[in-house]
Amino acid sequence: MNTVELLRILVAFDTTSHRSNLDLIAWIAEYLGGHGVKVRLVHSDDGAKANLLATIGPEAAGGIVLSGHTDVVPVDDQVWDSDPFTLVERDGRFHGRGSADMKGFIAACLAAVPSWRSANPSRPIHLALSYDEEVGCFGVPRLIADMRAHVPPPALAIIGEPTQMRIGLAHRGFYGHRATFRGRPAHSGDPALGISAIEPAALLIAQLASLGRTLPMQGNRTTFNVGRISGGTAINIVPGCCEVLWEFRPPDEASAAVVRVEIEQLLAAVPPGVGVEMTQLAGVPGLAAESDGVAVNVARTLGALWPPGEIPFGTEAGFFQQAGIPSLVCGPGAIAQAHQPNEWIAASELDAADRFLAGVGAWATGAEAPWQFLSRRRACRAFR
Repeated sequence: MNTVELLRILVAFDTTSHRSNLDLIAWIAEYLGGHGVKVRLVHSDDGAKANLLATIGPEAAGGIVLSGHTDVVPVDDQVWDSDPFTLVERDGRFHGRGSADMKGFIAACLAAVPSWRSANPSRPIHLALSYDEEVGCFGVPRLIADMRAHVPPPALAIIGEPTQMRIGLAHRGFYGHRATFRGRPAHSGDPALGISAIEPAALLIAQLASLGRTLPMQGNRTTFNVGRISGGTAINIVPGCCEVLWEFRPPDEASAAVVRVEIEQLLAAVPPGVGVEMTQLAGVPGLAAESDGVAVNVARTLGALWPPGEIPFGTEAGFFQQAGIPSLVCGPGAIAQAHQPNEWIAASELDAADRFLAGVGAWATGAEAPWQFLSRRRACRAFR
């Protein structure tokens, strides 16, 4: 099957994050098994979801990881011109939920498997497919832990998020939190009998806004957002509870450490009688790849576009980097189409992914990709 045929199958699985991805994983496992590829499944605690790890080639160090997430965002409250879970082609674009983010990349990887297998690669190619990326990257840490336990160290990882096949070197991290303040409710006729939970919550919100203004002047490009505030019972009751959902996105861990110190100091100054609980809901590390590192050098050899593009969104790449695997982001499709009604990926982007993954196969066998040979021959002609 070619990439479009496989994408049509993958899109038909509704793997919205609140649903199970097991049917999709089972189909991919059967497909890979049919090509003689063994797979490992790593399930979530409740067994409703699973990561998939597969290796084409020898059990050896120095391979390449091709990583993608299997979940998609909801289509609720979006107006589509066609069934979101049926791939539809219009004017050279393939529409369907997840077509760009990021089942197009997964389909291209699966389409390349037969040629990779027949080439008998001397370096391993690892397929790493995760769950729950869209809701906090909850699956990939477990996938990486299993990989480190059962797979010799890879040389690099490429996360195939949509970058229009341009290399992505860096993106900010994402840390989401719930802050719960508990005071003492009382009749507002005598507020002194109670302790407001909203007032210290308001101080947190004001501090986050202040950090968002002052840190950039210190060279810290961390951004902040308060997404939701919930508290109080009625206008005539001193509020006994208030909850704040907030997040910050640091460019690096040093910047994140500064934010954490500021928040700790604020919470230490909460008035007596107020209980506060800060819970981290999601933690996605940022990415900072070396522009001349092994991952970039290999990706450029495979035909990834240069110069690198800006990545305004988080990915799983930082987790691989933290595990000691040089990583970058590069995949087909445009992020502008992701999460949108009538999400689409261009046929030309799928073609570019096919060429890139053919290069992966050539790299794994130690051979030159076709365009490398042509470029070298043109250079020789020019020299003569």
